[in-house]
Amino acid sequence: MKTLLSALLATTMLAATAASAQEFRIGLQEDPDVLDPHKARTFVGRIVFTSLCDKLIDVDAELNFVPRVATEWAWSNENKTLTMTIRDDMVFHDGSKLDAEAVAANIERARTLPDSLRRSELASVESVEAIDATTVALNLAQPDATLLAQLSDRAGMLLSPASFETDVGTSPVCSGPYKFVSRVQNDRIVLEKFADHPDADEFSFERLVFQPIPDSTVRLANLQAGDLHMLERLNPSDAETVRGDANLQFVTVAGLGYQGITINTGDGAKADNPLGTDKRVRQAFQLAIGRDIINDVVGNGLFEPAQQPFPPASPFNSPDFPVVARDVDAAKALLAEAGHERVAFELSFGNNTTAMAINELIQAMATEAGFDISLRPTEFAAMQQEMKSGNYQAAQIGWSGRVDPDGNLHQFVTCEGTLNDSKYCNEEVDRLLDEARVTPDTQARQPLYKQAQDILQDELPIIYIYHQPWPFVLSSAVEGFKAYPDGMLRLQGVSLAQ
Repeated sequence: MKTLLSALLATTMLAATAASAQEFRIGLQEDPDVLDPHKARTFVGRIVFTSLCDKLIDVDAELNFVPRVATEWAWSNENKTLTMTIRDDMVFHDGSKLDAEAVAANIERARTLPDSLRRSELASVESVEAIDATTVALNLAQPDATLLAQLSDRAGMLLSPASFETDVGTSPVCSGPYKFVSRVQNDRIVLEKFADHPDADEFSFERLVFQPIPDSTVRLANLQAGDLHMLERLNPSDAETVRGDANLQFVTVAGLGYQGITINTGDGAKADNPLGTDKRVRQAFQLAIGRDIINDVVGNGLFEPAQQPFPPASPFNSPDFPVVARDVDAAKALLAEAGHERVAFELSFGNNTTAMAINELIQAMATEAGFDISLRPTEFAAMQQEMKSGNYQAAQIGWSGRVDPDGNLHQFVTCEGTLNDSKYCNEEVDRLLDEARVTPDTQARQPLYKQAQDILQDELPIIYIYHQPWPFVLSSAVEGFKAYPDGMLRLQGVSLAQ
């Protein structure tokens, strides 16, 4: 009898282990907002959508656009018509056909729904039509080089049209490799594998469980205890602990965004100082900063030094602008050339421990080169208002980044740019970036951004410090995971070791 009980127990344990292996648990930094891709606004929500909702197109690890639901696309009519071919082997989670009419209905919903947050992203689209079952055409009011990037994100995600009149945000019906099962707010979102997805065989897990755990240390403790299989956005202060744990894998990649220092060059009385009026002083300030030192001391190796607004994986990141190394003597020489022995200014930043450490380090390094910096820690939202009203001299602030280069540059440095807090204005920069915005071809756009950066790297309204990283931690049992610059979790080919 004892032998029989032992055998039953062993069988039960093996069955439990096998069942557990079918479930993949992911720790998130926040709880996503509404699960309607046309109304959602959070970064973490996009992580869930990546498994739940297919998109028309996607990006690869080098940020090239690659087919997803649309197998190919082409521009015509002087770049005012985008025609896409839709694959014919897909259905939504409710069993309805995913065809060109369904795609057209989704684009129409995203661009016209009164509370859609995708309306501005699709503002160039005048109409959309299903030409036949597998062909859809988007007709634009004017050329829009950013449209493919929009369709590679939430504006290109597809819902079953039959679900439009239901409460999509709490019970989404998409076509992705996993379908929605349940959600407990601030606790978990559960998805189940969709067997009818054409790529279902490439996804190992039967269930995905997303668990929001805001405290990074608690999130890591859950992973170390085996309650999670992976987590996103590790705090840099925990990086050393993770690297020393043989039971964990540390995977990080530079994201699409950046952290930098925006300098008030033209907005009122606060711009009237040597830093704001003389590019040589800004060039000297740049030379005083050791980006590699910030990466080592504060970033624990996660803050990859940046010289430009485009991440290393972007085809618009130019090798002509390598990271400027710290050179105190050269900084002093430039200040002397500008007629100054020392320059004083105030540096604002969002009041958190990481930003405090970064800016105290910048203050110390710049002091050696001849700068007397007064630090001004400010509540983040209040600082943004101060920058908008011109009540600052320099501010350390970041941007989460966009796939298309236009999203990382145009609105920050063009004369009428909506986020141009520097109030920097150069008509040639405007001309180049406006032309790049309506030029669809990547190779034709690259020299336009290169020429714009030639000017911006000389005049320095923004000094880029580091690329925003996406640090992931996984159990050592996870195999096949690859980090992408957009921070999304693509689980195709990912499995747990037996």
